[in-house]
Amino acid sequence: MGKGPLSLKRSSSSRRRVKKLTGPPPSPFPSPPQPMGPSPLNNSLGAVKAKKKAGGARLWIRFDRCGGSELVECDKNAIIRRAAIPPRDLRSLGPVFSHSSSILAREKAMVVNLEFIKAIVTAEEVLLLDPLRQEVLPFADQLRQQLPYKTQSRVDELDSTAPQWLPLPEAVEGLQCDLPFEFQVLEIALEVVCTYLDSSVAELEMEAYPVLDELARNVSTKNLELVRSLKSNLTRLFARVQKVRDEIEHLLDDNEDMHIYI
Repeated sequence: MGKGPLSLKRSSSSRRRVKKLTGPPPSPFPSPPQPMGPSPLNNSLGAVKAKKKAGGARLWIRFDRCGGSELVECDKNAIIRRAAIPPRDLRSLGPVFSHSSSILAREKAMVVNLEFIKAIVTAEEVLLLDPLRQEVLPFADQLRQQLPYKTQSRVDELDSTAPQWLPLPEAVEGLQCDLPFEFQVLEIALEVVCTYLDSSVAELEMEAYPVLDELARNVSTKNLELVRSLKSNLTRLFARVQKVRDEIEHLLDDNEDMHIYI
């Protein structure tokens, strides 16, 4: 009989424990985040990306056969339709190929990528990309000066205002050859690029002589490092010159490309 109350107490405590344990046990892992509505920040970023994708217009300058020019903004699709060139040719003027010279002759246009000159030349006009760059300005000036004289039919119309980029006899000789318009533009481009490369060689030469003289007086790690840097610059410059030369030779040796213009 003495064990009766004790047994009742145990049963009541067990009931209380059962009540505490009712329900699913807590999970040791955090609950997954609930899906949220569209964030205003995500919407704004998406709008900016869509705007960038839609607006791909770049600044060009257009020259006609007489040297008249105008600034135009065109996207790549408009340029492809205007010049009748495949998209891959237009990509050759992009930043990926900025240091790879190329001259692509097509049926209705010539795509010129020589150093900083990136242009599309047709039988009636020149489209020059990024005309406000400091390196491109001399080429644009030469087109304004030389195209009016190169398109004249008579040499005796030259006067004292003839362009000073080339000596007058050479300019007259170029006129007598009566080159197609595309080659007239290519000739001016080569003049500007060769002048630029020549000045780069002269600057490198002026920089190299003092370094070599210093190395002859004192062979040190610093002087050797300067000479190594000069040699690297010379190697890169030689590769750029060789690439321009190879592109010209390839164009002249390709009979199919030459037949398009001659």
